Amino acid sequence: MTPAEIAAQPQDETAPPPEMAPFDIAQADWPLFGWIDDVRAGLARARDANTPCVLATLYAVEGSAPRGPGSQMLFVPGPEGTLAAEGYFSGDCIEGDVARHAAHVLAEGHPRHLHYGAGSPWIDIRLRCGGALHILLERVAPDCPASAALLENARTRTVCRWISDGQTRRVEAGYGPLLDCTPEPFRLARRYDPPRRLIVSGGDPGALAAAQLAALSRFETVLVRPDGPHGAAPIPVSQYRREDPATTIERLGADRWTAFLGATHEDHLDLPGCLAALRAEAGYVAMIGAKSRAPARLAALRAAGATPEQLERLRLSPGITGLGKSPWEVATGILAEIMQALNPAAERA
Repeated sequence: MTPAEIAAQPQDETAPPPEMAPFDIAQADWPLFGWIDDVRAGLARARDANTPCVLATLYAVEGSAPRGPGSQMLFVPGPEGTLAAEGYFSGDCIEGDVARHAAHVLAEGHPRHLHYGAGSPWIDIRLRCGGALHILLERVAPDCPASAALLENARTRTVCRWISDGQTRRVEAGYGPLLDCTPEPFRLARRYDPPRRLIVSGGDPGALAAAQLAALSRFETVLVRPDGPHGAAPIPVSQYRREDPATTIERLGADRWTAFLGATHEDHLDLPGCLAALRAEAGYVAMIGAKSRAPARLAALRAAGATPEQLERLRLSPGITGLGKSPWEVATGILAEIMQALNPAAERA
């Protein structure tokens, strides 16, 4: 059975709409819901509120499309019978209609397969890209063991796979493709990596700009300023720590979804942080500074036990050149490098 045949299975389109008025997200004045790429935080909020939600997964794409297989949206009941949305599939072509179906799935509990674009039963819904999208909607109860396992794996930064046929679901630790879909019997397996994380050391305008951009880009952002000011950080980061960078990395751990940016401009702080991140095989390790300082820094790291392979992965004077030298311009170039480094297989949907 092809994705088109799956989507063609009978749907009760004549059923009266449930007692819910889905927010018309396609006509939202400011569709900020599309900024959210990882649905796990919304899933956690729904569980904490003891509220069911609907998980929508794009499992097949034919032709051109803004998002690839594995993209997801989450719909959670909001105040006064509305649905709050996170994520996006097409920009503004289908999200409102997906929300309408999500309201039915939330009320009835039965999964739905949606087909938009070429070959779709809904000829009045056009995709500007000319392709076709196939989406699974499934209701996730607040006490779902699979969602609990998914969130626990995120907490422990463990790679796992969400395996579902729309009715039953489970989570297994382990690697695999970003999305694997079996048409008959239908089953999808969607891989979840640990959340992308950036550890920034420093407190000058450049360090703060990098942390701010990372937070806006939905990174788990840790700002480290040794013996820095007491109280909260001036920007909404995940954590603000006043210890040295190496201690932070040792306590939090690092992995290939973690980036470290040394920006204190103090070698006795940033060099140990870089070495700890390199030894932990962080996905991106960099240190801000003039190119003229690179030989002495490399020599210091060699003396501290860094291997040639580790030093090959270190970026000194990081970022994309030619953008400018203001804090925001430098930070933009560095964050672009980080995004490339943390996406080695080009698998982000």
